[in-house]
Amino acid sequence: MTKLTINKYAAKKIRQGIAVLDAQDFPVQTGIEGFVSLYFDHQFVSEAYLSRQNKGIGWTIKSRDFLALLQEAKNKRQNYYQDNTTTAFRVFNQDGDDFGGFTIDIYGDYALFNWYNTFVYTLKTDILAAFKTVFPEILGAYEKIRFDSQLPVSSHIYGEVAPDKFIILENGVNYEVFLNDGLMTGIFLDQHDVRGALIDKFSAGKSLLNMFSYTAAFSVAAAIGGAKSTVSVDLAKRSRDLSQAHFVANNIPLDAHKFHVMDVFDYFKYANRKQLSFDIIVIDPPSFARNKKMTFSVAKDYHKLIEDALPILNKHGRIIASTNHARLSRTDFLAEINKGFAKHKFEIIQEFRLPADFTTNPADPQSDYLKVFVLEVKS
Repeated sequence: MTKLTINKYAAKKIRQGIAVLDAQDFPVQTGIEGFVSLYFDHQFVSEAYLSRQNKGIGWTIKSRDFLALLQEAKNKRQNYYQDNTTTAFRVFNQDGDDFGGFTIDIYGDYALFNWYNTFVYTLKTDILAAFKTVFPEILGAYEKIRFDSQLPVSSHIYGEVAPDKFIILENGVNYEVFLNDGLMTGIFLDQHDVRGALIDKFSAGKSLLNMFSYTAAFSVAAAIGGAKSTVSVDLAKRSRDLSQAHFVANNIPLDAHKFHVMDVFDYFKYANRKQLSFDIIVIDPPSFARNKKMTFSVAKDYHKLIEDALPILNKHGRIIASTNHARLSRTDFLAEINKGFAKHKFEIIQEFRLPADFTTNPADPQSDYLKVFVLEVKS
């Protein structure tokens, strides 16, 4: 195995438990891809592998025994297997389960593998063999390629072929999903707990506006939780049909639930003109977005969404402010929120991080990337 020297900073962070490797961790850039041994001051520090992805250039690892890694990951999630109200959840989450570079999600009888770099993809045969042993109940599997390549972005990889669209359960709610249509699946599983709270305690008798709504999963959860009305806004043309499918899957009449295919900033202006107002506004944008009019970054522009939401928020209304931007810290996200509120005051009613199935590396704040605040406006 190739031996590589790392610098003092890298040795310190690895010993603290951080697994992701960055280019600046190495005094000399080698261009190596694959398994390596890392040394500092002639002392062994860790085994690792190098392969560039959107997060760093590699990962330290504790084991290459995928059978043991997957069995331990499954054991951690026994509560989900015993919960007959939820059939979609994550069963392997990169460094949270001690091997960065891939994730595995369960959607009912099917599995979905996400590959984040070229080297971990070369280990696919070994990983799949171990997975089939540990998860014999899974009927078939799909994959998403999340690194630059000539491979198809989405593919069926073994076993039974899933229907083009099928129903999964989450908190007893039906959601229509699809596993072989681009990088998306129809639902973001990391928001389990937020949707659960909308069902259990936030929505009864309320009007809800869902911005960047995608397939309106928050809106459906709110409707199940007793919301009197919802409005879902997303720029993607597919969003309307995909969103309505969730409502139909739960036998929810569409009369009180509206869908707008438009830019969210344009909708804020529209709502102001029409004197519309809401009790709850969900703001969950992508980390980065671009349209014909502007480029949006959560780190720099989230405050503009808060500013535009406040004029159409009812007295004592609530904003559910959310981001999955891993490199934006909790402190910096709160600073953006505070900037948006300006002279207004608010109270944090509840905070959400990643749900239990999205196991994280406790040594690395970026591993726990989801940040959601339920904010009640006081003045």
